[in-house]
Amino acid sequence: MGFGLIKVVNKKMEFLQLNELQLKKYNDPYIKLRLIFERTIELIDTYHPDEIALEAPFYGKNVQSMLKLGRAQGVAMAAGLSRQIPVTEYMPKKIKMAITGNGNASKEQVAKMLQSLLKLKTLPKNLDSTDGLAAAVCHHFNSGKEIAGKSYSGWDAFVKQNEKRVVAPKPPRGA
Repeated sequence: MGFGLIKVVNKKMEFLQLNELQLKKYNDPYIKLRLIFERTIELIDTYHPDEIALEAPFYGKNVQSMLKLGRAQGVAMAAGLSRQIPVTEYMPKKIKMAITGNGNASKEQVAKMLQSLLKLKTLPKNLDSTDGLAAAVCHHFNSGKEIAGKSYSGWDAFVKQNEKRVVAPKPPRGA
């Protein structure tokens, strides 16, 4: 599981960290999920993010892989929501489009563009961490825009974040 952290000050991005959680050595899928939850909570408690952006699950060739990925993403979401942090999901093509201008860009192209945007000296060997960083940068680029797939912690959160879209019902005719 890759993750990336940015800080935004006066609409300017600043790179904080990118890394990945190594889970291949664990055979038990529930231990992996627990570790994802614990590491996400640790990152939240260390960096105190205002928002979390995740890559939405996507269907590839293997349904089992998609289910495992969806569970991992759900655990990361639950960690954020347990700390009352808004979570937004982006489809992989939307992330690639936001970073490179091409929704079919390769991981390497996304990583190189992130390196340029954030002035990173080097890139990691495994690009899962740049995927996490790309979701954060995509979210920054989409801040203030209406985003399909945005998550809310409930109706109260939706109404609070969309006051201009909520309209009082019209009284019935003749009332």
